[in-house]
Amino acid sequence: MSKELIKGGAFLISQSHAEDVFTPEDFDQTHKMIDSMSRDFVHDKVLPKTDEIEAMEEGVIVNLLKEAGELGLLGVDIPEKYGGEEGDKISTLIVTENLSLNGSFATAFGAHTGIGTLPIVLFGNEEQKAKYLPGLASGEKIAAYALTEPEAGSDALNCKTRAMLSDCGNYYILNGAKQYITNASWAHVIVTYAKIDNEKFTAFIVDGDSPGVSIDPEEKKMGLKGSSTCSVIFEDAKIPVENVLWEIGKGHQVAFNILNIGRFKLGAGCAGAGKYVLANAVDYALQRHQFNMPIAKFGLIKGKVADMAILNYVMESMLYRTGGLIEELLSSLDLEGEGAGKKIADGIQEYAIECSINKIFCSEAFDFIADEGVQIYGGYGYSMEYPMERAYRDSRINRIFEGTNEINRLIIPATLMRKAMKGEIALIQAAQKLQEDLMMPMMPELSDEALAEQENLIENMKKVFLMVSGTAVQKFG
Repeated sequence: MSKELIKGGAFLISQSHAEDVFTPEDFDQTHKMIDSMSRDFVHDKVLPKTDEIEAMEEGVIVNLLKEAGELGLLGVDIPEKYGGEEGDKISTLIVTENLSLNGSFATAFGAHTGIGTLPIVLFGNEEQKAKYLPGLASGEKIAAYALTEPEAGSDALNCKTRAMLSDCGNYYILNGAKQYITNASWAHVIVTYAKIDNEKFTAFIVDGDSPGVSIDPEEKKMGLKGSSTCSVIFEDAKIPVENVLWEIGKGHQVAFNILNIGRFKLGAGCAGAGKYVLANAVDYALQRHQFNMPIAKFGLIKGKVADMAILNYVMESMLYRTGGLIEELLSSLDLEGEGAGKKIADGIQEYAIECSINKIFCSEAFDFIADEGVQIYGGYGYSMEYPMERAYRDSRINRIFEGTNEINRLIIPATLMRKAMKGEIALIQAAQKLQEDLMMPMMPELSDEALAEQENLIENMKKVFLMVSGTAVQKFG
């Protein structure tokens, strides 16, 4: 009998079992090899070039991406037939986490392998995949993703970029501007969005050297100073009709499914960076002496290290649990044929709630960790000569990337209620049963097993959630 798949959001109304939760302790030999290789790459190749990356020296990040491509790190999500490694989602998590120790490189890497490449992997037709994916897997081509506009940030469907079919019928003519586009200055491939006939929101694959495509100067940013962030301008840009990605008028399916993956991977990046900050903070606290002892022996410093470690543990746990759920679902699908990418995107959409939760929690946890890292370093934490200053600046954007945390906080209840109304999860039934149980409350008998008290606390928290959410729905709809 096949194992029953766990529905997205179901953790709120059901008990979790240890065998259903994936952890890093479950890595197989392939995962361990990828873990070792990606760690070696970032420590041997990326971190020694931190100063050059921060100074945005020409060619440094591009060459590092090519080196990553030679090792197969750019192609984890790309099928083998197009030059990729065709790894599972756990492999994706491992690589993303390990390559996030330098924020600027992680941003370039993430934009390329994630939101830049995955739209073609998941929604491209055979010709588009064959044309673009081999170069993206090797690093010969760098990808960018152009969704945000001056007047369309969180409200992405309000985009002003327009596409009109040429008189000859061979091209779409794009006019408009995209803002804050990562990798823009060195991108060969730009996945962008425009409205055909002023209403049909559609995705396009744009070649960076297409006539009518221009790149504005680099933005001067608070953090991630080594990454490329520019506006992309379309002035009568001629885009071949065969470069329409997915279907006309269905660009929202591409955009929102890709953002779910982006949120999930951003959480992994925050987890990797959080561990790196903690390691640096502990190392510094052991070396820094005050009052004739290492500051690591001070109770307040121990408390900070403990809080940082707790958050890193929670981030890792929730990320790999979510990755395990996604991988379990994807492994149950028939991924042969043209529609495979859409099935993958739909599978990840099942866990849209978890993706948003990962994004919110991890970005805010990393902010806290970076802030405490500065505090442990004291005055040195404010100096550009030490790693905490950069980590602190780089961390702030994560709460804005991939949909602001405010928007993601709206997505969670909206998606949850929609799934409940469709009967995909028994949230309404659980709330009704809770009301019945409250009429005759009984104190549970706790067992002597380890963590029994904690399990009881979690179950009570779920009941509080059901009470509050049920009342909210009754009052506000």
